[in-house]
Amino acid sequence: MTLTRRQFLTLMGGTTGAAVLFQACGVPEMELLVDAPIEMPEDLVNGTDNWYATMCSQCDNSEGIIVRVMEGRAKKVEGNVDYPINIGGHTARCEAVLQALYHPDRISAPMVRTGPRGSGEYREISWDDAINRLSETLNSVDSIEKDAVLITNPVGGHLGLVVDSFVSKSGINRYTYEPVETNVERRAVSEVFGQSSMPDFDIDNAEYILSFGADFLSTWNASTRYVRGYGDFRQGRKDVRGKLVHIDSRFSSTAANADKWIRVNPGTEGLFALSVMQVIISSGEVSSDIISAMFPAGGRRWIDDYAPVNIIEKIGLDSTEIIEEVAYDFSHNHHPIALGGGPAAAHSNGFESMKAVYSLNHLVENVGKKGGVILNPESPLSGVNPASPGDPYTDFRELNNNIDAGEVKLLMVRGANPYYGLPDVLSLKTNLSKVDTIVSFSGMMDDTTSMADLILPEHNSLEDWGTDVPISGVGYQTIGFQQPVVRPFFEPRGDNLGTKGFADVLMTLSQIMDLELGLNGDIFKDVIKDGAKTLFDMNRGSISANSFEDFWNGVLQRGGWWDTNAKGPDYVKPNAMERIPDPIILGNGDFYLQPFPSASLYDGRGASLPWLQAMPDPISTATWQTWAEINHEEADKLGIKEGDVLEITSSTGKTIKVLAMPNPATPHDIIGIPFGQGHRDYGRYATGRGANVMEILSDISDARTGSLAWAANKVTIKPTGEWIRVPKFENTVPEFPRDEHHDIIQIYSKDEMNDHH
Repeated sequence: MTLTRRQFLTLMGGTTGAAVLFQACGVPEMELLVDAPIEMPEDLVNGTDNWYATMCSQCDNSEGIIVRVMEGRAKKVEGNVDYPINIGGHTARCEAVLQALYHPDRISAPMVRTGPRGSGEYREISWDDAINRLSETLNSVDSIEKDAVLITNPVGGHLGLVVDSFVSKSGINRYTYEPVETNVERRAVSEVFGQSSMPDFDIDNAEYILSFGADFLSTWNASTRYVRGYGDFRQGRKDVRGKLVHIDSRFSSTAANADKWIRVNPGTEGLFALSVMQVIISSGEVSSDIISAMFPAGGRRWIDDYAPVNIIEKIGLDSTEIIEEVAYDFSHNHHPIALGGGPAAAHSNGFESMKAVYSLNHLVENVGKKGGVILNPESPLSGVNPASPGDPYTDFRELNNNIDAGEVKLLMVRGANPYYGLPDVLSLKTNLSKVDTIVSFSGMMDDTTSMADLILPEHNSLEDWGTDVPISGVGYQTIGFQQPVVRPFFEPRGDNLGTKGFADVLMTLSQIMDLELGLNGDIFKDVIKDGAKTLFDMNRGSISANSFEDFWNGVLQRGGWWDTNAKGPDYVKPNAMERIPDPIILGNGDFYLQPFPSASLYDGRGASLPWLQAMPDPISTATWQTWAEINHEEADKLGIKEGDVLEITSSTGKTIKVLAMPNPATPHDIIGIPFGQGHRDYGRYATGRGANVMEILSDISDARTGSLAWAANKVTIKPTGEWIRVPKFENTVPEFPRDEHHDIIQIYSKDEMNDHH
């Protein structure tokens, strides 16, 4: 079927719609009578600012935000005080969505490659032409099931519904990609608590937190929610100050805020958890029913192998007292929580380790209770679910082998950058040349998009529709609604150029291919409204209205729908425990390599935004570069100073260059390097900047899930003799006067000092 211009415009429809004024931000109630337009809010060119509720998609666990819009331009982002996930808080990455919207390097129209692959030579084409090219390519492959592949980031909500329907009806091979995999943690949670989403760790009401590797005050899981809850945990209750004990091999932001940071050897966090479990069970204070469930058929005998005296050397501790103290405190507090993830899950024994960590909660019977682990209910809408975790690294290893063998004819990529985020040992970068056609759905040129033959630019999230079912919920049914708060930035270029929503493109493509997706609506907005209609018919939850239109406006106005009475289960039976194998560490170097998600760039997705590049790391205050945390005494031994350029080499033989950052808090045998930099192509602010630590990681995975064991490497370091000043926030801000007469710090000359005395 050939798509005509008239057919295309009919099928694509408009993505503009009823963005509704958010009333919980100090705007007078009476304004709602005039500022609840059918058209987009920028049509209200009256010189006053309006606030609109939507979702931020810069993080995996989307946050509710409100956006200040004046005369059609988004000006400011704040957290939505109504939305249960973040309750008014928001990350810096949410702030930076404005820079993504107005980025000078955004792609403003579909493009087709004109030069050699990877050359960056493209010309603009119309959306008619682009969609026809894609549909013809899909029709030309011998077998969609064998020859065509779609890679996306983890997507949930109604976008996940559309993608799942398209994949099911077309037969295309679909892979879900995330560089820093959460598959291990999600699989362990499923095993221990019987649910696919992450539970709500009720930090607000906890009294004792035992954290294994999870940097929950910075980058792990729903960090905005946890940071807010941590304030209540510390000082939100009279006569109660919660205690945080953090077990980790690296000094992270959470370790820095802990009452006690216990440094252990990488990959042994689960052994520590099992040892704590052994001490608690041996105390005789655990219910026999729980012990029988966790150690059926007399299986408890093996847990004694993990008594503190048997494992302290393997963990890297000098005394059994530390484990015994943690076990006692954890089991004798009224509201304890055990959680884990991050580097503790990124080993060959990651799944078993996380299962042991999460199972500690069963021992103290805190599941489904205030101040404990709150389980989430199922989504109220069929097929509209939290985003699934990324497929394991071993699946991408297999995909790479298929590409290398010439078995992939068409590769479509959306919201993913595998060229950047997979280890060089796979050779995917060179193998991509063997794919006949690469199609990228991306609004920015990135490492993978620059290899594409056809680029179909997406809307920014502030220009598009969407919904989100939180990956880490709050213990009751919650759905966030994303609405366009501004007209598409490139709308003036005409309907046949500019950007489009990914869901709308898939739905249009499906109609051209005569695929019946089974969705109620021809455009994505209609699919979302159909879901809202189902919620309205339930006649419950946070929005009460006499008509669907009032309900729809109310949902958009508050940024979502939730029902505090629709809760998850109060109890789930523990699963049988299992031994934890020793971690496999590859390499003969003197230092363990500990990569970590950047507080600003995370896994690299924020590197194109200068606000995030300039955001100082909470530990080193470094910005705009890739650095290596190294213990200051080890640095002295090697003659290394801050800013020295180091070569970091892994067992793969691959080497990256980074800047030295000596730090007394870094353990002696650890080299910490953030993810996020080292892009081949990602706009003017990221291209060619720093190094990509992913490049040197070894081909090793978690034995049970297949996820990449990105913390399981040893490396060698070598000073190059070069030196570069480390860009950082600390000691770079000049002293400035409060007024013309008074400095913040009064500075005296020697003569003035003598006169003063």
